[in-house]
Amino acid sequence: MSGSGYDAVVDVDDEGDLGHTDLQEDLEFHSSNFNEPSSSSRGRKAPAAGLPPPATSSSSSSKRYLWSMSFYAQFFDVDTSAVLSRCWAALFPRANFLDVLEGNPDLYGPFWIATTVVLILFLGGTISQYLSTTGKSQFAYDFRLLSGAAGLIYGYTLVIPVALFLALRYFGSESANLLECWALYGYSNLIWIPVALISWSPISILNWVFVGVGFGLSVVFLVRNLYPVLSATDRQVSKILLVIVILLHAGLSLTIKILFFAHGSPVARSPAGGDADKKPEF
Repeated sequence: MSGSGYDAVVDVDDEGDLGHTDLQEDLEFHSSNFNEPSSSSRGRKAPAAGLPPPATSSSSSSKRYLWSMSFYAQFFDVDTSAVLSRCWAALFPRANFLDVLEGNPDLYGPFWIATTVVLILFLGGTISQYLSTTGKSQFAYDFRLLSGAAGLIYGYTLVIPVALFLALRYFGSESANLLECWALYGYSNLIWIPVALISWSPISILNWVFVGVGFGLSVVFLVRNLYPVLSATDRQVSKILLVIVILLHAGLSLTIKILFFAHGSPVARSPAGGDADKKPEF
């Protein structure tokens, strides 16, 4: 060889070109993807509009404390149509009342129903006392009837559901709900409004009939709706609780009859100049 150099081996294919040198077919220009999210962030989706913020965000305004108005406002979150439909379902029960509540028991209806019953009991008891003293002595309003009605109705509507709820929990009923018990007893008081409006008659037998009808309708409403909850406990326990519910409601009915729809009610003050030792007429 004439001089030192490099030897090169060239592979020439059958068509005579040096390998595949047609670069026009393989070289393509692609748009840049530098602005697209990376694969790690591609899996995270942006929150949809209208949904609440993530749990990690600080939303202290959604917390409801016992001393805040928002805590109690949730128990009155109903409109007029809902309250009226529940009142209708209480007077003319066709379906289970807990189904009518649709998981949203309220205290608005029970509170105003109890308040209305208290006022009408006071009015009916006052009229009854007035009729019993007509022509005998000067009549004077006795507001002990009002305090007696408030203590009876509010106490019964608040305390009995709490006692029933605690008993159901104690005997293993997981379906018991305190708000539903309050709503059930509160709406059951609705029947006493028409009863109180017509039970001021001086005819005692009519008053007994009216109060008996009120007791029958309201106790059927209570038993019908409480039975599925009571049956979740032991069979013997459910029977005992059912009897207690009926007896307590019978006691309420008798108390209403004796204290507010009987001439010479023991709650009312004896009229001036009247017979203080006269026994009440039932």
